[in-house]
Amino acid sequence: MVLRHAYLLRTSWPRIFEMMYWPTIQMVLWGFFTLFLATKSSYIAQATGVLISAVLLWDVLFRGQLGFSLSFLEEIWSRNLGNLSVSPLKPAELMAALMTMSVIRTLIGVLPAAGLAIVFYEVSVFELGLPLLAFFTNLLVMGWAIGMLVCALILRVGLGAESVAWLAIFLIAPVSAIYYAAVFEGMRAILIDGVVRGDLLLRAALLNLLYLTIAAATFLYSFQVARRRGLLLQIGE
Repeated sequence: MVLRHAYLLRTSWPRIFEMMYWPTIQMVLWGFFTLFLATKSSYIAQATGVLISAVLLWDVLFRGQLGFSLSFLEEIWSRNLGNLSVSPLKPAELMAALMTMSVIRTLIGVLPAAGLAIVFYEVSVFELGLPLLAFFTNLLVMGWAIGMLVCALILRVGLGAESVAWLAIFLIAPVSAIYYAAVFEGMRAILIDGVVRGDLLLRAALLNLLYLTIAAATFLYSFQVARRRGLLLQIGE
C-alpha cells in the first residue's frame, strides 16, 4: 500500500509541489515578520529563530495529520477502500501504511522549507540538535491521532465530512494554545535559555500516547462497523 502511494507521488508533480508550497510560503511570510520584529523587540532579537522554528514545527503537526487523512481519502476517491477491506490487508496494517505515508508527505513538505530558512534567514531548525527528533516525533504522533479521528468521522458520516481533514488542526488551534504547548515551550527553552526541558518532552509523550490510543481504537472500531454494514463499498465520489 505504501508503494502504491509512493508511485502515485512519483508520477504526480502537482502533488509534490503542493506539499512543498504551503510550508515554504508560511516560512517566508513568518521570516519577514521575524526580521521586522527583530528591530522592534528585544525578545525576538535575542532568538531570531523562535518564530521561524515554531512555524516549521507547526507544519510538522499539520502535514502529519493531513498526510494521514489525505492518503486515506485518496483510497476513498479512487473507490479502492472496498477492495482493501476484502484483501488480506489488516486494519492495523492499513493504519501503519497511512502513518508511513504521513511521514513521507511531511518530510517532502517540511524539509525544503527548512532548507530555505537557512538560505534566506540563516535560521536552522536543525540547530535544536537531538531534541528536534523528539519534537518531530511528538508532533507527528499528535497529527496521526487527529488524522485517525478525522478518518473515523468520515467512515461514520461519509465524504460530507472530508473538509474536516483540512479544518481539524485549525479548529483546535485556538483552544490548544498551540504555540505554547509542551513541544513549543521546549523549543523556546533550547533557543533562548540553552536548556533541554526533559519534563516537557515526557509530558508531551505521555499525552500523545493517550491521544493515539484513543484515536486508534476509535478508527479501528469505525472501520469494523463500516465493514459490517457494507459502508466501505458505498463511500466514494
